[in-house]
Amino acid sequence: MKPTFTRTGRRLVPALALIAVSATVVPLAEAAGGPPADGGPPPPLRWKSCVQVSDDAAGRELDRAGARCAELTVPLDHSRPGGRTITLALSLLPATDRDRRIGTLVLNSGGPGEGTLDKPLQTRAAMKDVGARYDLVGLDPRFVGRSTPLDCGWPIGLWLRSAGPTRARFDHQVAVQRDLAERCARRHADVLPYVNTRDTARDIDLVRRALGERRVSFLGYSYGSYLGAVYLQMFPGRTDRVVLDSAGDPHKWGPRATQGTEDEAERALHGWAAWAARRHGTYGLGATPARVLATVNAIVAAAERRPLRVGPYEVDDQAVPYLLSVGSGDDRPAARADFASTVRTLNEAAHRRPAEPGPELDRFLTFILTGAGSPLASPTAAITCGDRAAPRDPGTYWNDVQRSRARHPLFGPLKNNIWPCAFWPNEPRELPTRIGNSAPALIVSATGDTATTYEGSRAMRRALTGSRLLTLRGTTAHGIYGEYGNACVDAKVNAYLATGALPAADLVCRP
Repeated sequence: MKPTFTRTGRRLVPALALIAVSATVVPLAEAAGGPPADGGPPPPLRWKSCVQVSDDAAGRELDRAGARCAELTVPLDHSRPGGRTITLALSLLPATDRDRRIGTLVLNSGGPGEGTLDKPLQTRAAMKDVGARYDLVGLDPRFVGRSTPLDCGWPIGLWLRSAGPTRARFDHQVAVQRDLAERCARRHADVLPYVNTRDTARDIDLVRRALGERRVSFLGYSYGSYLGAVYLQMFPGRTDRVVLDSAGDPHKWGPRATQGTEDEAERALHGWAAWAARRHGTYGLGATPARVLATVNAIVAAAERRPLRVGPYEVDDQAVPYLLSVGSGDDRPAARADFASTVRTLNEAAHRRPAEPGPELDRFLTFILTGAGSPLASPTAAITCGDRAAPRDPGTYWNDVQRSRARHPLFGPLKNNIWPCAFWPNEPRELPTRIGNSAPALIVSATGDTATTYEGSRAMRRALTGSRLLTLRGTTAHGIYGEYGNACVDAKVNAYLATGALPAADLVCRP
């Protein structure tokens, strides 16, 4: 899930299930050994204001920047182009240096499930001078944001939870996850088979055609990197410059991709504890890293006895580990300070003292604990479950939780817990895309990424043999280019976007 889930949590990547898919469909773009030839021209895009409703702040900001928005009609089922259709929402921020225009850059923020319509504004700022030479396209993927949105009506905004300390608590999670899947099936059984990455990649190619481009460039973050890799595989020769930021292992994407990230999560928490210990006078969490970690462990133990009361919320033993995992995953001073304030609030609640959340924590708890997060979490789950089959037996997850608990008592039960994919109403329509080609791409990764780990980015580098890896060493972060604030990374990515020339070898930047 980059789990949005909010900028701190949204790219905590869901999953891997190494289970064969029973029913498959011949991949449209890969039939007959390659992508089909372009058909006739799609309907013209009708550009209009990006403002949808009176309080549409993002739409007004796009309009002020000179962007325009449109909708593209695409097939629900790409194997039946004359059948039922859905609409995709996209924005276009035109190049201002038309004489030196390079082309079109399609953006994806990740999630999956995160809208990208307003992403061109942030990206143009990150691109500096080279941004003026690109048309920047923000595309909400199918069933995300404004693109025929899918909402399962969930009472909670996030299914990412720890299994808890006991089998009874795990069984509670089994019931919750089954209920979430059943709610989604009741509302959207007719479209769920078509909510997946391969169909999203096909949509991107229709966007390319609608824009009249022979090739497009692509910038994706987290899950967006996987989407970009799938597009490269399915539609060879149709990309120009490709940047895959915070890329995970493309062979592990799916409902169990958080397995194996426990070490990174623990290193990040320990790194934050050292930071907080040096600021004991400010936060009062402990004067040494060990004492800060003891405070954290006491919070977890208190939540296991009784849910913590934080303002109007009850934060239980299955939510606390997720808060700790997400909050410690960014080593920038402001992020660490925000997380220290969160832990201080949780510590007050653990001691049964009044604990009111600050604005950031309040928004986060609203998202994960109430139905306010359902519009984002629903497509996130649907895409993940639609990409790769998950084990159906809850005992499989419980055994994994128990095996991981001895070495990782805090994060093992979180990273190995059951998800709604175990009860999803439909099997994936197609096998996962096997990534392996020589397409050029620049992969960007931080060594301390806790969501899509550095080892995952190295796996992407091996799968894309024509790529190069740009490593940000000694950094705990997820989402680097234009987001983390490292001048070295930003400059090297911009140089590639300006020239189209990959470096001769992998590169390293430092904090």
